[in-house]
Amino acid sequence: WQQQLESSFLFEDTPDQLRATQEVKRDMEGERPMDRLLVGDVGYGKTEIAVRAAFKAVQSGRQVAVLVPTTILAEQHARTFGERLADFPVKVSVLSRFQTTKAQKAELVELKAGTIDIVIGTHRLLSPDVEFRQLGLIIVDEEHRFGVKHKERLKQLKLETDVLTLTATPIPRTLHQALAGLRDLTLMQTPPRDRSPVLTFVEP
Repeated sequence: WQQQLESSFLFEDTPDQLRATQEVKRDMEGERPMDRLLVGDVGYGKTEIAVRAAFKAVQSGRQVAVLVPTTILAEQHARTFGERLADFPVKVSVLSRFQTTKAQKAELVELKAGTIDIVIGTHRLLSPDVEFRQLGLIIVDEEHRFGVKHKERLKQLKLETDVLTLTATPIPRTLHQALAGLRDLTLMQTPPRDRSPVLTFVEP
């Protein structure tokens, strides 16, 4: 199934994507919990690596938490993960303030029971009432956009769980940890073929 998922990718993998996929798989199969920082510009294919890692964790009977800084990003990721995993028996869910309290409660029950495989959400996922049946992987998008309190909770979870951090703009502390060998580092520097350039506008 893993091969089937990777071959169904609509684009041709860049050399960096192939290398990142192999490194993440190797980490997940290793003895110690993964703590890998994946650095790449917008549109370089970081999310695809995250989808593959999540699918690998689910195949091993584990749950996945995808932590994002904003509710809009949570919705975007939910759409991407949902589309990529549509052909496989994987249940993807979103936990954010866009939902009613009743809907959130129902999701928490399913998470604890293990019927949700991948949950995508904001810092709401780090709340004490969020319990997993068997959490195997945490994917963090732009870690520097979370507060100190949230990072402390993340640190606790990191001790026994694989962690994949995605970023386009690593802060000095995060980069220093990677360069000092405290975290593993993968750089994605090859733009996909025909990638549209990112346009930045400064407006009042």
